[in-house]
Amino acid sequence: MALAPVLLIHGIDDSVRLFRRMQPFLEQRGFSVHSFNLTPNDGKASLSRMAQQVESYVRERLAKDEAFDLVGFSMGGMIARYYVQRLGGLARVRRFITIAAPHRGTWSAYLRNNPGARDMRPGSSFLRDLDRDADTLGRLSFTSIWTPLDLMIVPSTSSRLGVGRSIPVLSLAHPLMVRDRRVLRLVEGILSGNPPASRPG
Repeated sequence: MALAPVLLIHGIDDSVRLFRRMQPFLEQRGFSVHSFNLTPNDGKASLSRMAQQVESYVRERLAKDEAFDLVGFSMGGMIARYYVQRLGGLARVRRFITIAAPHRGTWSAYLRNNPGARDMRPGSSFLRDLDRDADTLGRLSFTSIWTPLDLMIVPSTSSRLGVGRSIPVLSLAHPLMVRDRRVLRLVEGILSGNPPASRPG
């Protein structure tokens, strides 16, 4: 199967610079990689509103009806998930990977009181809405990559969704996940159609 274009979505307080190792790593292996800066990037907008930027980018920058792969880090994973479940992504996305994304929420989201952070709190209306039909992610190839050592996603097991594959990597810190060589190789393998053995969910 031919390699699909890949769209990378960054996390809170980040920009496309977050992927300064991942993007060239994938490009050197034949992938066409896309990324863009979310605005605002600090949680001052709801994640559903941020997901509309993903929908707009896909509509404007990718060929109509072209299948693509989606990789989201941290908050970007939740924005990407909203796009997939609510904004038509199920019809376009072939493989979906989240890296250290708070699928079950994170207690660290209480450190900020803005719309994006509130969406990532455990039990938020945003998360409850997505959980209503989380099993629809089973229609595509979905993988959650996470680290048990995560101090930003609390508890770290919140990055496990219970759908698709769950792959733990003992990366030392949340922001290091997208630069960890093991994670880069995992992402490459999954996007190439050669996923490693892993536990469900």
